[in-house]
Amino acid sequence: MKKYDAVVIGAGNGGLVAAVRLLQGGAKVLLVEQHNLPGGFATSFRRGRFEFEASLHELNDFGTKDNAGDVRVLFDELGVTDKIDWLEIPEAYRVISREEKLDAVMPFGVEEFINKMEHYVPGSRDSVVKFFDLAEEIRLAQAYSSAVNGKTDSSVMVSKYGNFVRCGSYSVNEVLKTLKMPKKAVDIMNAYWCYLGAHCDDLSFVHYASMVNRYIKRGASMPKSRSHEISLAFIERIRELGGDVLFNTEAVKILTDEKDGGVSGVLLDDGTEIVTRHVVANVMPHVVFGRMMDKVPLDEIKAANTRKFAGRGYTMFLGLNKSADELGIENHNYFLYDTMDTVKQYEMMKKIKDNSVQATVCLNRAYPECSPEGTTMMYFTTLFMEDDWANVTPRDYVKTKESVASRMIDRFEQDTGARIRDSIEEISIATPMTYARYCGHPEGVIYGYESQYWDGLMPRLQMMAEDHKIRGLRFAGGHAMRLSGYSSAYFSGDISGRQTVGDIKREG
Repeated sequence: MKKYDAVVIGAGNGGLVAAVRLLQGGAKVLLVEQHNLPGGFATSFRRGRFEFEASLHELNDFGTKDNAGDVRVLFDELGVTDKIDWLEIPEAYRVISREEKLDAVMPFGVEEFINKMEHYVPGSRDSVVKFFDLAEEIRLAQAYSSAVNGKTDSSVMVSKYGNFVRCGSYSVNEVLKTLKMPKKAVDIMNAYWCYLGAHCDDLSFVHYASMVNRYIKRGASMPKSRSHEISLAFIERIRELGGDVLFNTEAVKILTDEKDGGVSGVLLDDGTEIVTRHVVANVMPHVVFGRMMDKVPLDEIKAANTRKFAGRGYTMFLGLNKSADELGIENHNYFLYDTMDTVKQYEMMKKIKDNSVQATVCLNRAYPECSPEGTTMMYFTTLFMEDDWANVTPRDYVKTKESVASRMIDRFEQDTGARIRDSIEEISIATPMTYARYCGHPEGVIYGYESQYWDGLMPRLQMMAEDHKIRGLRFAGGHAMRLSGYSSAYFSGDISGRQTVGDIKREG
């Protein structure tokens, strides 16, 4: 039987980073991926003349060589930055909401963002400045927590990051109210909320402010060859460092030691047993504990079942046979809402018939050459906050998914004035059923576990040590301690990889 210091299950964003970190720490590592390509959601696919990005709208906090963000610093440390051809996204977002008759285009750059907000909402400057000051302290506190593998010194947290500690248990709306931010400014500031899949009465301010700051402070980036380019760069780096990679191979069981219940090996789908005492699982805990382990501590089962599934994904991909200029598509990143009352909007997103929200990207506005000359490529994403797709019968499935797609097109045309329906050359649709089938996520969840008061970013980071119940098993990815999103998944892999290196070294 083959023996490894650690096995990483799943070549998603978190698993890829964890594998590199383990190898850099001197471990002998096997990465196991059930698909024939790496990346999980970080991939691309072709339809006709178009190569579509599967999931990434933009990667935040990357920055440039002269103004590097935390993600770029991480990629530099991992040795993958220069393997990827990067491009910069031109603007932050355009947010349109019908109830408030809101239509605002916001730039990257903190000062530029503050000035534009003051233009839209005179008198908002002071509160928005305070928001970004607080958000930057949150970023620094997170960097400190990551640097010490979550073993933070409470005296350091209070003395250096006191405001981070004070706002840690509050929601987005509670803190913005305390900052006395005008309502219209709150509406514009909260545009990104659908990226995290929780409404702003529930969503942790720490989590949301961290994300907004990472976008606005250093802008957003995109690999020219889609997120698949990032995934391939990581595989190349893993092999450079001597790691082994198995594609088309499913890890079906995590084997445990009868004495302490800890990890003793991994069983592959061809019957091969890998001996190891350490696993980093880029797999949802519901799947690990429900299918992959025979004996699971009751506390782990309770913890998983207590958590709430975040959004179930639906994405429509369009290849259009006219240029963005001809179609009237002006921006790269759109948020289209019925209302900026996020609680009300969240409720509407529970049912297929009521959900009109979309986060839509026209990649040509950032990278004109992403599709053939005279064409345009778009992708439209929404979330469903309950498992309403389970109520769709097989007979009605195609009709339902096409109905949602048609509504998305109508809504985009009505809200932006663009005309796209008559120029569709290619269309592809992914529903929650698609994500459940290809990614193995229950109910087609694409955002892991929802960020809630008791289960937000700060509680998860602070409870990492206490939450580690099974010797040798750690998690990475959108369901782990950093919650959902590309950068969060990368950072979770960094944390779990370094923690596992420490575990291995302590065992001698």
